[in-house]
Amino acid sequence: MNPIAKQLNNTIENINPHIMEMLSCMGKNLFFPKGILSQSAEAKKKAYKLNATIGIAREQGKTMRFDSVMAAINDIRAGESLTYAPSFGIPALRNIWKDSLYKKNPSLEGKDVSLPVVTCGITHAVSIVADIWIDPGDVVILPDMMWGNYNMILNVRKEAEISRYSLFSESGGFNLAAFEKKVKEEAEKHDKIIVLLNFPHNPTGYTATEEEGNSIVKILTNVAENGTNVIALLDDAYFGLFYEDGILKESLFARLCNQHPRLLAVKLDGATKENYVWGLRVGFITYGCKIKRDLDPWPLHDALEKKTAGCIRGSISNASHLGQSVVLRSMQHENYPAEKNEKFEILKNRARRVKEVLLSPKYKDAWDAYSFNSGYFMCIRLKSVDAETLRLHLLEKYGVGLISIGKKNLRIAFSCLEETDIRELFDIVLQGVKDLESAE
Repeated sequence: MNPIAKQLNNTIENINPHIMEMLSCMGKNLFFPKGILSQSAEAKKKAYKLNATIGIAREQGKTMRFDSVMAAINDIRAGESLTYAPSFGIPALRNIWKDSLYKKNPSLEGKDVSLPVVTCGITHAVSIVADIWIDPGDVVILPDMMWGNYNMILNVRKEAEISRYSLFSESGGFNLAAFEKKVKEEAEKHDKIIVLLNFPHNPTGYTATEEEGNSIVKILTNVAENGTNVIALLDDAYFGLFYEDGILKESLFARLCNQHPRLLAVKLDGATKENYVWGLRVGFITYGCKIKRDLDPWPLHDALEKKTAGCIRGSISNASHLGQSVVLRSMQHENYPAEKNEKFEILKNRARRVKEVLLSPKYKDAWDAYSFNSGYFMCIRLKSVDAETLRLHLLEKYGVGLISIGKKNLRIAFSCLEETDIRELFDIVLQGVKDLESAE
């Protein structure tokens, strides 16, 4: 094992040995190298005459570039866009994102969490976390309805066992009974469990209520208190898009990160959906866990950040400097809060319009709608026809595109529909159902 990795492991072990137990084999071996990067950083500070360390090209004291590229970038300097960003991410962006976490999550007040590490989108964040914390055979608890890429990342790539519970109860809310049963069953069989929670949920657009959220925290804390190490992964890709009263409007990360030494909370979020910059690929990983009161949490956070940055360094090197600079400038702009609220209201109105349209009794024999109150999506459960058959029929005959999930579910992304198009969409889906029924 590399001496730097040993040093990081000793730091983690001394502050919270349970976190050390949770690391994967790769996670234990990860470190942030001191070679070229650290020498380049030293040279950047002290090489006032000539600096021949970093692998970029320069001319006339500036970053070499094409004028055609800079014309497309507009007013962002080449040094803030074309050069390499740190594997940890741009410091100013990391700090402004951390500050925003406290503003968006009141329960974080008074709690220490790590400085977010920048990833190339939230998909990359999930993959990096899987490398650091998951070994083949580890169990990951997920609902029966889930984003399909979890299977690719966690099961196919990491060979983890995915254990599922039913997302919805008969009343339409979060199925706390099934969740608790599944968590306790897996805790009895494993020393470590990984629980992945995604609110607002993809594909259903459901966010837990305040009461359900508090119950989830209690369930996971009790399991940790009974001696099982728990890693709670909070995929907050659609954070902030909460459209109804009574639902949880902060991340469960804020309530889980200081509950128990055996409970590690990991927040996976980003500008992708929160700031409507999907293609810029800017995500974040933030850690939170409870330690002894008399200990400084900074060395533990620093060690986890370095292991995370080392994993990024060993895969993609760093996320796009340009993408990070664009997000940073936007968040620093005086119009940022107003712009964010404006787009939120548009999506909220679309979600409200979907609910209004679905109140029509003409749809009741064709499908039931799953509960939704947030995010980009909602799902319907078909009563009489196959979902994939209907999807293809709608695409071929009516030019309407939807996503089929399993045999009976269709996902509708109302995020990309104008309000005026919503009733027409559902009427076409209904007509498609009737077409298939009459053809049988």
